[in-house]
Amino acid sequence: MPQLFLAETTLYGIISNSTYFLLAAVALWGLYQIVVVWTRVGQKRFKTEEQQDAFLDDVDQMLRDGDFEEVQEYCEGDSRAIPTMVDMAVEHRDEGFKRARQVMMDRFQRDVMADIEYRLSWVSTVIKSAPMIGLFGTVFGMMGAFRTLATAETVEPSALAGDIQLALITTASGLAIAIPLMLLVAQVNIRIAKMEDLVGSGVMRFFDSFKLGLARASGGAGRRAEPAQAETYAEVVN
Repeated sequence: MPQLFLAETTLYGIISNSTYFLLAAVALWGLYQIVVVWTRVGQKRFKTEEQQDAFLDDVDQMLRDGDFEEVQEYCEGDSRAIPTMVDMAVEHRDEGFKRARQVMMDRFQRDVMADIEYRLSWVSTVIKSAPMIGLFGTVFGMMGAFRTLATAETVEPSALAGDIQLALITTASGLAIAIPLMLLVAQVNIRIAKMEDLVGSGVMRFFDSFKLGLARASGGAGRRAEPAQAETYAEVVN
């Protein structure tokens, strides 16, 4: 009988400690994903719109001169979204404007936005699961408290303190994890929206220059190239 009680106590302790471990693990995982997304967004955009405009001014001049190879050299090794997309479009220039544009936008969706959305989905999972793990700890702590009441003729308040503490701490911990992550996700989404706006304006400007450069390279320098259609960034992506 003492061995059985020891086994039950040990199992109870293991489950209690596992609840704390799970809460710590999901908190660290969610925070890690937030940091990765925040860093990745910073790496994929120009720090200021002025820097992006200066880059596009250089690209525009090269395209007007018909020097596509120089554009590729200028963009080589730059991991930011606009230079990578420009390099991809110029590389596929022989396939025509529409095809190069499609490849360019597919690259952005696949290499930048898909990874960000994947990581944010993990954060969303953490936000939903942390309170549930806390709720599990609450239920388990109350089960321990009732077990103590059922196995003792007289119960001291101190005997219930550990079980009630588990119930309250896990609930509070789950909420303490979820609430800050929700606020961080909101801030990250604002940062992503700013990146998309900045990239979108740069992409539309590049399309105008790129279409003009293709027209001149194909012998259309003597006639006025058609201006790129006034498409919104969302329409281009879709």
